Amino acid sequence: MIRVLSTVLILAGLAASGTVLGVNAAEEGGAMNNARLDQLIRRLEGIEGEIEGRPGFWRFDVRGFQAYVITDERADRMRIMVPVAAAEGLGKDALNRVMQANFDTALDARYAIAQGALWSAFIHPLSALGEDEFFAGFEQTVTLAATYGTSYSSGALKFGGGDAPPGSPEDAPEAEDKEL
Repeated sequence: MIRVLSTVLILAGLAASGTVLGVNAAEEGGAMNNARLDQLIRRLEGIEGEIEGRPGFWRFDVRGFQAYVITDERADRMRIMVPVAAAEGLGKDALNRVMQANFDTALDARYAIAQGALWSAFIHPLSALGEDEFFAGFEQTVTLAATYGTSYSSGALKFGGGDAPPGSPEDAPEAEDKEL
């Protein structure tokens, strides 16, 4: 319990200082916008085929998943989204499990339901988005989609303190060493 509380306090301090995901946009020399974001998207590794869309709406395939990056400059919002499964077929147990993952193992990406689908999503204010935050958020979003049904994890770390089912992959002994 003390280890978890210490971790929470350390992460809260890092978040307050803006260092959890790296340098923010203000420290990089300006606010993020659609033009800068377009350049970052084109630097992503593993894109299969063409990037479709227009400024504010990009769609492309990466590692066998469709990925969307959507912005609204006037509302200062950006979201990275990857469809995971049809929402209609999700039972109570599956919905409960993704909610547990949102607390424990999803980190900065989250599971969400919209437009009849379960999505992996990373949502952030656009102008404050830094390059490192974008790349980390993108990686977490794709990883969270890829681990649906297994570890429900957006990466190698687990925040902990939740109630994931006993024996789930994130509770394996080797995962304890990676816990924040």
